[in-house]
Amino acid sequence: MAAVLLIFMLFSGDVPSKDEQTARVVPVAPVPASATPSASASATPSPKVSEVALPPAPRTKVFANLPGTASVVTGIINDTKNGISYPRLGDPWTARSFPPFTIAQRVGKVAVPHTVIASAMFPADSPETKPSTDADYRELAVRAARWTLRSQYPAGATLTWTGSQKLPTGKGWTLAYQVTYTLSGKRQSAQALVSVVEVGKTKPAMLLASIPQSGRSHWRDLNTLATRIRPL
Repeated sequence: MAAVLLIFMLFSGDVPSKDEQTARVVPVAPVPASATPSASASATPSPKVSEVALPPAPRTKVFANLPGTASVVTGIINDTKNGISYPRLGDPWTARSFPPFTIAQRVGKVAVPHTVIASAMFPADSPETKPSTDADYRELAVRAARWTLRSQYPAGATLTWTGSQKLPTGKGWTLAYQVTYTLSGKRQSAQALVSVVEVGKTKPAMLLASIPQSGRSHWRDLNTLATRIRPL
């Protein structure tokens, strides 16, 4: 958790203009020396870190509408570094350069867990061969979700799958899930999703979205993202 706090606290950037249809793209920054390798979207998970056991992901599962009110979509963020696009949400979301992610939309203060929508390349080694089937991309989405448990939530977080579906456009897969964790001695939950997107490379791009219980009024925004993530 300390490593994650370092990443979120040490890096920030200028807010892109709301009139920009293409978000400003910045390089994925290296992890600070004091952080663990698994804490960066550009880092390769250490073999010494025990993998979090996850339940098998459903082959398909309709992602039901979550509670809350969907934010207004004010434009499109075109992440040209990683080759994906997804909705730019209006207030209270703000978009910033936010290493180790290329770009991120956030609500509220920087903390763990945080209300964030962010894009980067898949946060692990490239597959040995380029994925070709839905099952391949679903498995990569599982790996990305496992990474989020380590990097975005307090230790001991677990998940339950709430959605499993193909991208609406292009090749790739989206997994939605509820995360349960303990924070300050209280059991809490978050709603999250990861999408892995084929972008012409062996390694796919990734969109991560996580909204903790404190931001539950924004949970419906995850449904918006799931229907509008796509390759450039």
